[in-house]
Parts: sequence; C-alpha cells; structure tokens
Amino acid sequence: MTENPGMRISVPVSIAPMMDWTDTHCRYFMRLLSPSALLYTEMVTAAAIVHGDSDRFLRFNAEEHPIALQLGGSDPGWMAEATAQAASYDYDEININVGCPSYRVQSGQFGACLMASPDVVAECVVAMRKETDIPVTVKSRIGIDERNDYAFLRSFIEPVAAAGCRRFVVHARTAILEGLSPKENRTVPPLNYERVYQLKRDYPELEIIINGGLASIEQVDEVLKFVDGAMIGRQAYHQPYFLAELERHFDPQWAMPSRGQVVEKMVPYVDRQLASGTSLNSVTRHMLGLFAGRPGARAWRRYISEHAHRDGAGSEVLINALNAMPAAA
Repeated sequence: MTENPGMRISVPVSIAPMMDWTDTHCRYFMRLLSPSALLYTEMVTAAAIVHGDSDRFLRFNAEEHPIALQLGGSDPGWMAEATAQAASYDYDEININVGCPSYRVQSGQFGACLMASPDVVAECVVAMRKETDIPVTVKSRIGIDERNDYAFLRSFIEPVAAAGCRRFVVHARTAILEGLSPKENRTVPPLNYERVYQLKRDYPELEIIINGGLASIEQVDEVLKFVDGAMIGRQAYHQPYFLAELERHFDPQWAMPSRGQVVEKMVPYVDRQLASGTSLNSVTRHMLGLFAGRPGARAWRRYISEHAHRDGAGSEVLINALNAMPAAA
C-alpha cells in the first residue's frame, strides 16, 4: 500500500513521544486538555511487537485520536512486520525514532545514531509504506556529535524523503552520543531553530515539524512563521494545562474546560481503569502538574502523592484533592 499524504492535524501542535511518560493514561488525560493535538506513544521497539505481546504495546483508547505510533528499530523486515501488526489498531501515523540519544537505544542500533545511516532509514520507510496507507514519518535531531552542519542534515533528509517520507519532526539540537546523558541531551546542546527553518525553505514540499524548548504560546507562534508544526515536549507534561491554552489559542471557539472540570472528567476513566486492575498511581502520576503555577498546586501534588499509592485508593483521591484546592484555582 502507499501512503495517504492528506492527513494533517487541524491544530499545528503535537505532543512529543516521551519514554515512561506518554503512556495511554497520560494520552487520555492530555486529550481532555487538547482535542486536536497529535499525540505520540512512547517509543516501542519493532522487536517487542514482532516477538512479544503486541497487543500490550499497541492498544490504546479510541478517545486518543489523532495518535501516532513511534517505532524504534533498524531492520526493515522487523519494522515492516511491526507496521503490519499495527495496521489493525487504526493509528493515524507511524513514526520512526531517529532522535533518541539514550545508551540503550544506541546499543540496539536505532535512535539518533541512525542519522549516520540514512540509507537504512530509507529502506525502513520503503518497507513500512508497503504495509500501511497512513503516513510513515521520521523524528530526528539536526545532527550527531561532530557531524552537525547543515550539509550533514541534508544528507540525511534527502534519501529518506526520496523513499517516501513527507513529514519530518526535527528536534533542533545536535545529539551528543558520547559524553552526555539522555537528560543532558535535552538541554545542553544549544537550540538551532534556524537550521530547521532552512530545511523548510529548501524543501518546501516536505512537512517540517520543529521540536525543542517550546514553552510558550509566543514561541509556538514564532516558529510557525517558518515551519508547518510545533511539537511540545516536557512543557506539556510538567504544565499540562498549557495544552488547553494552546488549543484555545488556535481555536477560540473551543469551550476550554477549567482544571477542576478536567479532574472531574478523569474520574470515570480512573474508575474503569481500577476495575480492570490498573493501579491508581499509574493514572494520577500524569496529573500532578495540572495546577502548576496556581494557588494550591503544592497541596494538590502532595495529597495525590501521599494517597494514590495506598491499598484500596480510588477516584475519591482526585475528588478529595480537588476539594482541598482554593476556589481560585
């Protein structure tokens, strides 16, 4: 099958795939805050899908649409098979991880180190597009280690685009694979937005999404003057209500819920998850930042942190925490 190039998000915002963070509970919560943003799964390795419990890794709530599956891998056969298995789950996009600098990712020969092997990534794109009619996209950095000039970035983009990838999500930092931890790689290498803007100028036929350091509506508006979309990372997790503010910014007619209303909307979901055997903390840990910057934010975090892990804890923890908040929150 060939890719359908027409799927575009109505709001030019997406939420980055973040390991240990953007699981299905986090995404359900974020969807209440932004009906339109494209959500990404945590990275899942193709090998885990092909050789493991694929349903565990691939299932998600229907409410999470639009949603992209991020795959990690470098074997075209495995990537194609993982894509084929994902086809029945109705994802809106499948993304190849060529941006993660973590040591465990490098040892598996995928992530940012693959920027040095664009032909391998291109082979994966070709193989995957044969198994799906949804977009196969790529998330990368602007460079790796000392290979961080614009010529290197172009040498990666061109063969992958020629293989059929039309959407690139580019984290505007170089990945330092030797000498920096994954956490340091998110902040220490300097941002170079202009490098990503240049990509869009040189390849106007491609859809270019920028990622890295975006933490305000003003920043998002500025980058969207030069590229097609903005991907939000840590800001969306630590201050999730920012997503609602972004949604309202792009869709002034949207009835933006209050933080309290978001909590109330989460209660039925929490009850369903508890009934299926999920622990309360597995859901509520993603909600700790909901009141960030508001009166009572510390009390909200503390109450949930102290009560959500207790035996028998239920959705009343959320209601009690909410009731303890100042009225102005």
